[in-house]
This record gives sequence, C-alpha cells and structure tokens, in this order.
Amino acid sequence: MRIASGEEVLVARVLAEDGRAGFGFSFRLDATEARHMAEWAAGVRAERPHYSPHLNHAWERAFLAHEAIRWEEEAAFRAIEWLPKP
Repeated sequence: MRIASGEEVLVARVLAEDGRAGFGFSFRLDATEARHMAEWAAGVRAERPHYSPHLNHAWERAFLAHEAIRWEEEAAFRAIEWLPKP
C-alpha cells in the first residue's frame, strides 16, 4: 500500500487458529519480514522478529519501542478490506 508520505509498504495479516489477528509491515517490501512480524503479533511465532528501521515511520518507532502500533493512523491501512473480516 502507499502511505501518506508517498512511500510504499507491504502489510501482512496472519490469522491464528483461535481467531487472533496479527499485522506486520515492511518498508523494504520484504514479505518474509512482514509475515514474521504478523505471526509474532498473532502469537503464533514465539520469537519477536528483529527489525532495522528504514524510514523512521511511526509504525517503525512503535515496534522498536515495544509499543502498540497505531495502524489506523495511515488512511490507506484503514481502507484495506481484509477477507475474512477480522
């Protein structure tokens, strides 16, 4: 997706068997990086993935600070229609 600054980011969603959803991102457009982050967020990956910042975006800062990522701050993220719906 394209964020407000014009940069592109790959966003992944993982659904755990119990219905928990986890999201991940990659500003390097690396699907493995985004998937591992989403798996960890959904609780299906035990090890928190290593992440090196790329753009100093709010999502990166939150992840690195072990804070909740405010996904909805990007209008493009709010516009995603996930199937099945979370």
